Amino acid sequence: MFRIQTMNKISPRGLELFPRDRYEVAGELPRPDAILVRSADLHNLKIPDTVKAIARAGAGYNNIPVGACSNRGVVVFTTPGGNANAVKELTLAALFIASRNILQGTTWAASLADKADAVPDLVEQGKAQFEGPEIRGKVLGVVGLGAIGVMVANDALALGMEVIGYDPYLSVDAAWNLSRQVNRAETLEELLAKSDYVSLHLPLTDTTQGCFNGEKFRYIKPGAKLINLARGGLVNEPDIIAALQANKIALYVTDFPSAELLACPGTICIPHLGASTPEAEDNCAVMAVRQLMEFLETGIIKNSVNFPRCRLEQRAPHRLLVANRNIPNMVGQITTVLARERINIMDLLNHHQGEYAYNIIDTEQQIPLTALEQILAVEGIIRVRSIEGIQKR
Repeated sequence: MFRIQTMNKISPRGLELFPRDRYEVAGELPRPDAILVRSADLHNLKIPDTVKAIARAGAGYNNIPVGACSNRGVVVFTTPGGNANAVKELTLAALFIASRNILQGTTWAASLADKADAVPDLVEQGKAQFEGPEIRGKVLGVVGLGAIGVMVANDALALGMEVIGYDPYLSVDAAWNLSRQVNRAETLEELLAKSDYVSLHLPLTDTTQGCFNGEKFRYIKPGAKLINLARGGLVNEPDIIAALQANKIALYVTDFPSAELLACPGTICIPHLGASTPEAEDNCAVMAVRQLMEFLETGIIKNSVNFPRCRLEQRAPHRLLVANRNIPNMVGQITTVLARERINIMDLLNHHQGEYAYNIIDTEQQIPLTALEQILAVEGIIRVRSIEGIQKR
């Protein structure tokens, strides 16, 4: 019986996938095997030693202490693409809002409610102050071409925009889905200099924190409009406020309000609605649950932010799973232990990602506890788990 602790309200569409004869799911559970979370901050939570995985029903993971999890062999999953359409739609809305002064105009129109029969004439007299350009024929720079960025780029092309993309880490999967009409910028500075609108679709990491700052704003096309529905921390707030006040940037649309931004003219603050659709919540929950189940039952890893993607077709009745630091001779030491115990290896997969590696080893014989203890004692081994009698899924 696997025990899943939920840290937020998770869509029932996801939770109903857990077979009740093999999973116990609750908000409060002693010794859980995994944690399922949305936005709850886990940085100050004492994560039980029994936790093998944390799945976030969303694309970001800044609410999870990934470094500490990695050191303990806890696999952290996200659900990239699960909320992509929701964020894409809001990004397109932000483009129109940024261009046509729609919000300013509707706010002004609402102020005429007490003018009775004079309203039609007042509307005709005052509407010119809210005139704004069309986006057709304008240049959109998309920074970050993951699942969301690709969808934004392709749909902007369909709306008649010229699109420039920049992503030095463009994946093969994303490249297959990206329209050939999207122009590639060699540098971020090139994209900023050419774009009438810039839309950010990057993860928040140590390297991207505050990466849109005064230094980058030196290159931005005068009068450009910046849209950030990705992560608030990507943009340095004092610098964007200074750029707005200096009319270097015409408008900043963000999904991450702060008191300073709300008080700054030239900003439109959306109350973090990017993934707030029932469809996105369902999609992310379903993805997170499926990834957790596959990992707990078979050891397969997909969409982890701290361990490599690993998938090995089951070829034997017993499976050994080992997480370790990415240092030389780890596989050799593991297989030496198995050889001493006369364990026959039927298949083996070893992948690494950065500082960490992960092994799936299928064996003909059941692996005794003594062998597991010997492997765990090897310097550099972080976590060892065996799955007995698992079946093909």
